[in-house]
Amino acid sequence: MAGQDPALSTSHPFYDVARHGILQVAGDDRCGRLIVTFSCCRMPPSHELDHQRLLEYLKFTLDQYVENDYSLVYFHHGLHGGNKPSLGWLQSAYKEFDRKYKKNLKALYVVHPTSFIKVLWKLFKPLISHKFGKKVTYCSSLRELREHLQCDQLPIPQEVLRYDEKLRDLHRGLPPPDTKKPPPRPPLPTQQFGVSLQYLRDKNQGALIPPVLRLTVTYLREKGKPVNFDDYGDIHVPAVVLKTFLRELPQPLLTFAAYEQILGITSVESSLRVTRCRQILQSLPEHNHAVLHYLMGFLHEVSRESLYNKMNSSNLACVFGLNLIWPSQGLSSLSALVPLNLFTELLIEYHEKVFNPPEAPGERAPGPTEASGQGSPLSRQCARAGAPQASPCLSRLRVP
Repeated sequence: MAGQDPALSTSHPFYDVARHGILQVAGDDRCGRLIVTFSCCRMPPSHELDHQRLLEYLKFTLDQYVENDYSLVYFHHGLHGGNKPSLGWLQSAYKEFDRKYKKNLKALYVVHPTSFIKVLWKLFKPLISHKFGKKVTYCSSLRELREHLQCDQLPIPQEVLRYDEKLRDLHRGLPPPDTKKPPPRPPLPTQQFGVSLQYLRDKNQGALIPPVLRLTVTYLREKGKPVNFDDYGDIHVPAVVLKTFLRELPQPLLTFAAYEQILGITSVESSLRVTRCRQILQSLPEHNHAVLHYLMGFLHEVSRESLYNKMNSSNLACVFGLNLIWPSQGLSSLSALVPLNLFTELLIEYHEKVFNPPEAPGERAPGPTEASGQGSPLSRQCARAGAPQASPCLSRLRVP
């Protein structure tokens, strides 16, 4: 098995976990401190790994070293829905690692972090001390990690090395390696994922809001309830349907063309950002604008119940931001996360001002009945699709 210590004996008390090579003790850092590595890519599917045993193995291993200073390197690449522990498990794990483990941990390096890590940090922030938070260093590449550690001593998994090389190629503008792909097949008549908004409209009798989006939002609005992490791991199924639908659109809902404009939102004066958001949205295709309006209206509802569901506009932006917009080539860089999430937060927080601008002097915006009766076909379909209505269930809804 890749990553397994050849000296590992089957009599090891945690052989069932240790054989995967998830946790390894490496050389010393530049301050002479022992280095412990944790590699997510070596975690097997959740049904093949007892996460409680993994926690016990972590403590068993660290108990041998925590009396002295040590550093921890966490390779995040390779963590996915199939092997990811539940948030409930992560919370209990953090509580299990008491001061004995945290006191002599001098540095925690998070390599190749994703938006999931950012969301996780927000969720656990109330539990994490300021002193411990200062020990965390994010490294978006192995090159950045080498600025702190001598990586030639680290047992870096091949999967991580290949991923890092792929990221370097993308940043240099090089095309990804050629891979043989089967020729694209025409979408199925009832297909909802991986097809364009126009295709969905044509196949659903001109319905403006895609059925999967409308039905999922309706379900979440009417059946919203707290997430049981034991049932779903760390995901509420209807909410992840929303994110998957958005992410699998051939072009992001906010369009490739708007990407650079959105990145510039942080350079706009705070008092003018809502206006700038409105200007950017004016360049969207009419259909994209209507679908975005519908979705942001729903997320605005959820955010208004943040006192109960803990999902304010900022948290929702972290969850949905990268599913609304991404570059036409490569991946969004870490530096892009701030403006992309800020833009999404503004759309949610100031939904009415962004999508329903103030009336111009001498003009009157059409009311709901006018919009559904005499407005444009697009306006009438928006009304028929159902403008988001407040619901007491939303006070219980928590979107992951």
